[in-house]
Amino acid sequence: MATSVKQKKNSRRESEKKKPARKWSSRVMETSDALNLDGGIFKSNDPDAIARSLKRSAEKSRRKKGTPFQSAMSMLNFYINRAGKTLSVRQKSILEKSKASLREVFHRTAR
Repeated sequence: MATSVKQKKNSRRESEKKKPARKWSSRVMETSDALNLDGGIFKSNDPDAIARSLKRSAEKSRRKKGTPFQSAMSMLNFYINRAGKTLSVRQKSILEKSKASLREVFHRTAR
């Protein structure tokens, strides 16, 4: 009987390994009160262009809960956090600079 329990544990581990990774972040982007963003905006090399696009999207979007600034900064942070290790050092630097640009276009001071 101990062998059957062991077999069940092994088969359970194998089935767990075969499950595809869930892409919950894409579901969040599609169904939550997230912004409607321009396609590929986070791939841009210009932090100012990213900030302007986020501002434009935040101001015209009806799918937001907070202020336009909060929504734009939240979306930028969400993307940086979800990209994680797959984000190159160069692109992460650009996105971090776009935070400062976003504060400028919304006339906010850095804290």
